[in-house]
Amino acid sequence: MFREMRRKKQILSEKECVEILEKGTAGVLALLGDNDYPYAVPISYVYYNSKLFFHGAKSGHKIDAIKKCSKASFCVIDQDHIVPEEYTTYFRSVIAFGKIHIMEDETEMKNAIERLAVKYYPTDPETNRNTAINREWKPLCMIELDIEHLSGKEAIELAKTKQ
Repeated sequence: MFREMRRKKQILSEKECVEILEKGTAGVLALLGDNDYPYAVPISYVYYNSKLFFHGAKSGHKIDAIKKCSKASFCVIDQDHIVPEEYTTYFRSVIAFGKIHIMEDETEMKNAIERLAVKYYPTDPETNRNTAINREWKPLCMIELDIEHLSGKEAIELAKTKQ
């Protein structure tokens, strides 16, 4: 169903892909947008249990695209070190493919927004976090991407250092 990567020596393991998703702070969510044009939007996220969670407003281009088509991909760049004298970059990145939907179960939404909040402000006391979540609860939209396939790749120069 998903293409095999051509450059086998540059493939990241599933464990490495997950590590990148766990430590990353932002990525690009790609959806099928208006008039079937690709719509890619930078967004913060949290990875948990083979799923990605996002938050946003309850309306807009992203929400319309999700309602239109449940297929999505999400890309995170872990490293992009420019090496001018080689006319290249030493990169590491991951793309997650899966089905995306707007969450409706309030308990699941609460768990997801708490994980997101803890990721970005781990030292915030629980009472402050709950106050912030409750203040923004009514306009909050939580989105879940259930990962079906992970693909990670790194520059050949980085792959050679592992051998």
